[in-house]
Amino acid sequence: MNIKCMVVDDEPIARDMLETYIGRIPELTLVKSCMNAAEAYDVLHEYAVDLIFLDIQMPVISGTEFLRSLRKPPLVVFTTAYSKYAVEGFELNSVDYLLKPIVFERFYQAVQKVMDRLSGYVPAHAETQEPPDYIFMKQGIRLIRVNHSDINYVQAERDFCSVYLDDKRLLVSFHLKMLEDLLPQNIFFRVHRSYIVNLKKIQALKGNIIELNNQEIPIGANYRELLFKKLHL
Repeated sequence: MNIKCMVVDDEPIARDMLETYIGRIPELTLVKSCMNAAEAYDVLHEYAVDLIFLDIQMPVISGTEFLRSLRKPPLVVFTTAYSKYAVEGFELNSVDYLLKPIVFERFYQAVQKVMDRLSGYVPAHAETQEPPDYIFMKQGIRLIRVNHSDINYVQAERDFCSVYLDDKRLLVSFHLKMLEDLLPQNIFFRVHRSYIVNLKKIQALKGNIIELNNQEIPIGANYRELLFKKLHL
């Protein structure tokens, strides 16, 4: 078994310790060690990850907030210095909850639980947790929480995307494909190689044009048939 894992912890000493422990277990492969949720989002967009060793108390976005924001989260082992978060951690279906300072024997027990879960793996969060109705978007060095219902459409801008809300535009550090994967597909649909629209915001269709919040969005030829099926037209 080869388990691709990542570490997310804002403390360098804690990251070093976990990296050392991971290196002792042949079944674990460290994909990346991250100091905050923003870095972790980037890794998850680029690599397949089976397991996250996730700190809870981190600046800007906590470990539990980060986990709740993921549509298809990997397995998680929480690592923290505070036992008071244990109940919340297990409510999020974490595989285990490790209290710092973590000894190797306890770490190895957690990895054994992960192996047991993966040997008959069913996504732990799928049946027990409602999907989030928001997304954290990276804007510069900040992660901004945006409710799905506030998004009208998204437009590709080279290596960035413009996210158009009712009252403003956000330029975020995501490729369009990343947002297509992260946004719920029952609400958002890619209608053009450069556009994703919120289906609930469509006001009218005119030929190959979508009228949406006083904007006209083109419909790409390759997307037209699927869009019309999505709209039951």
